[in-house]
Amino acid sequence: MAEIGIGIVGGGYMGKAHAVAMSAVGAVFDTALRPRLEMVCANSAESAERYRAAYGFARGTDSWEALVNDPRVEAIVIASPQHTHRQIAEAAFALGKPVLCEKPMGASLEDSRAMVAAAQGQTNMVAFNYIRTPASQFARQLIAEGAIGDITWFRGEHTEDFLADPRTPANWRTVGDANGTMGDLAPHMINAALALIGPIGSLIAEVETVHPARPGGAVTNDDHGQMMCRFKGGAMGQMYFSRIAHGRKMGYAYEVTGTKGAIRFDQEDQNAIWFYTMDEPEATRGFRKILTGPAHPDYLPFCQGPGHGTGYQDQIIIEARDFLHAIESGKPVWPTFQDGLDVNEVVAATMVSSRTKAWVNVTPE
Repeated sequence: MAEIGIGIVGGGYMGKAHAVAMSAVGAVFDTALRPRLEMVCANSAESAERYRAAYGFARGTDSWEALVNDPRVEAIVIASPQHTHRQIAEAAFALGKPVLCEKPMGASLEDSRAMVAAAQGQTNMVAFNYIRTPASQFARQLIAEGAIGDITWFRGEHTEDFLADPRTPANWRTVGDANGTMGDLAPHMINAALALIGPIGSLIAEVETVHPARPGGAVTNDDHGQMMCRFKGGAMGQMYFSRIAHGRKMGYAYEVTGTKGAIRFDQEDQNAIWFYTMDEPEATRGFRKILTGPAHPDYLPFCQGPGHGTGYQDQIIIEARDFLHAIESGKPVWPTFQDGLDVNEVVAATMVSSRTKAWVNVTPE
């Protein structure tokens, strides 16, 4: 086993999740590379020291440049605001250092394209964690194996309610397109759609701000959005994204219909999928709940008991394992920066469609 020095830019919500994952991944998956928490970067020296002590890093800094350039930092996780992603990634790649970047990848489509260009020939991954649950990995496997036949229809949503109350004050989430629903929540479900069904060819969409003013300031981004789409493989689809969906805490949910059956999944019940096949006798035919267990992808390293379940942090640990494998093998591991760009291309097409009130091609012909 070899050690690898990890530097994480950002010590907040996702920075902590990645730090915990890097601390645990070697024990969970017996990885060939064993992460060493070398340096964490925060907005101030005080915050950096607090995160260093809390998470177990060797050092802290308030300069991302110092972190990227430090020779003991051998791989970098970007968990800072979107507008910083491009500059940090380009600097890291210039030094030949692997990068795992949180979604959405960059603050604009221009950023995303530049990051993909900089990543050529380098180890790179974008962090889409929800699709890594054992249940969604199993659903993806069933679909690929043809268990429900040819796919005819997809419905997906990512709905939460953290801004459902119009009395909630304006904050960083209510400013800038990258922090709106289409920049923040939509990429996760679009990523799921691309992973489960394949590329989207065209779409028509509506995006709007329901609460344009909140205590403390104006809202400059979107509250919710919807789209109809046609996948390049022929299936029809529809998706809805919202941060004002009362009662939904983690409404990352999808339903896939094929010519022989269907699959349903809801992240609020993340350790199960609902599976339907037309091959059952009519009297007993119906959706059946399948609880995940050691027979499903990436479950056994966490727990030997079926139905005991995995959680949010486990998704990030699986992600860390994949990143380390990409570094160790020198081979791309899904989802790469290109896959992140594919998601952002769909988001951009959605915004264009909403403005023009027309169907648009995701990648112009």
